[in-house]
Amino acid sequence: MQLTPDLLLRAYAIGIFPMAESRVDPELHWIDPDMRGVLPLDTFHLPRKLRAKLRRGVFNVRCNAAFQEVIRGCAEPAENRPDTWINPVIEQLYNDLFEMGFAHSVECWQDGELVGGLYGVSLGAAFFGESMFSRATDASKIALAHLVLRLRKGGFKLLDTQFTTPHLSRFGVTEIPREDYRRLLTRAVSGSAEFYSGAVSEAELEAFLQSTTQTS
Repeated sequence: MQLTPDLLLRAYAIGIFPMAESRVDPELHWIDPDMRGVLPLDTFHLPRKLRAKLRRGVFNVRCNAAFQEVIRGCAEPAENRPDTWINPVIEQLYNDLFEMGFAHSVECWQDGELVGGLYGVSLGAAFFGESMFSRATDASKIALAHLVLRLRKGGFKLLDTQFTTPHLSRFGVTEIPREDYRRLLTRAVSGSAEFYSGAVSEAELEAFLQSTTQTS
């Protein structure tokens, strides 16, 4: 069966998502982890140095301005990631979801160049984080903080990170069993939220920073 954007959305709604074994592998595999990574939106952890960078506005943060470039950046090899699971089939599917209004990117720009960001899928009041990349120090982390701010502002109830890593754990990502995740997912998908892609005022940013847990 050919995977279409509509089928992909139905898969997300029941808790599964596709990955390829490598960038050059044309096949996709459905993933349904026993333990699922989630980032509680109301208990976001923010390291002290990152909080200072957010206040200084080191990057110009935009949303949905360069979705194709973001997913391409996530697919490219990096020093700590010689290969990725994002093959051309996945690129096309998520570009299609973006055109349909279901996929979004958060981007960090510096001197007019895209230097990092992330992308994911929104469905109801659930957001599924897919991948992130950095070409400048902390760019993907700043993008993650802005994602949480915007999801809160838009009324989202669930941020699914799929897996957890030591990097993500610093921000409060935890693992929950598949059954617990599906209960959260069912409630979130049936809810209503809107991804906020506009500008964030200094007052909104400061209020967000004050609401987060500071870590070293």
